[in-house]
Amino acid sequence: MLALFFFLLGAAIGSFLNVVIYRFPKEESLIRPPSHCPECGKSVRWYDNIPIVSYIILKGQCRDCGASIPIRYLIVESITAFVYLYAYIRFGISLELLTFLTFVTLLIPIFFIDLKEMLIPDTLSISGIIIGFALAIFRGRLVISTIGAAVGAIFILIIIYLGKAVYKRDVMGFGDVKLSAMIGAFVGWANFLLTILISSLLGSIYGIIQIKKGKSSMKSVIPYGPFLAIGGFITFLFGQWVIVKFFLH
Repeated sequence: MLALFFFLLGAAIGSFLNVVIYRFPKEESLIRPPSHCPECGKSVRWYDNIPIVSYIILKGQCRDCGASIPIRYLIVESITAFVYLYAYIRFGISLELLTFLTFVTLLIPIFFIDLKEMLIPDTLSISGIIIGFALAIFRGRLVISTIGAAVGAIFILIIIYLGKAVYKRDVMGFGDVKLSAMIGAFVGWANFLLTILISSLLGSIYGIIQIKKGKSSMKSVIPYGPFLAIGGFITFLFGQWVIVKFFLH
């Protein structure tokens, strides 16, 4: 029953995160107006607003005007639901569960917003830093969390200024600085360095694929936030194992 509860909770949270992803970049209220079709403006009926299920029943279309509903809505709800379920199975009812779910709930909208808009809202990243510190107090990891946030911010700042000096252009944004500090606050400094390794590898692979497809060039700007988010997610779950297995063995 608890496993089902966390799955349904994740789906519901994912539905709310879709609102965040859509409205935050537009600086719109998360509460008003209620959920509605952006094409025809009709309010979404309650039975058309059931996470995952409604999208499948409606076949990804508005009931009133037939406008296409982005597949992102189904993806976000499904990912959040399954991540919440996995987290419960992995951590049980614990402070670590609360910490991980908080971390993921911040990372998911950051991932999708930056992917589309190349923007990382300060509201998410800065509040994430504060929450990360608060949870670290109860986890007995405040020093590790503080050092992690500092290392995260300083590391990206160094890259920004070195990139500016070498390439004469911005290679990263200050949103990445705050996101890195947030990730460092949750995972600590050692895991943050692993996050950088993973995110750099993933970003490089993505960039090479885009160049091969002719969709970008060596001078093209790609959002780095999504790769940081994936790296932070992986290191929270498996960072300690990876470090011990491959770096301290």
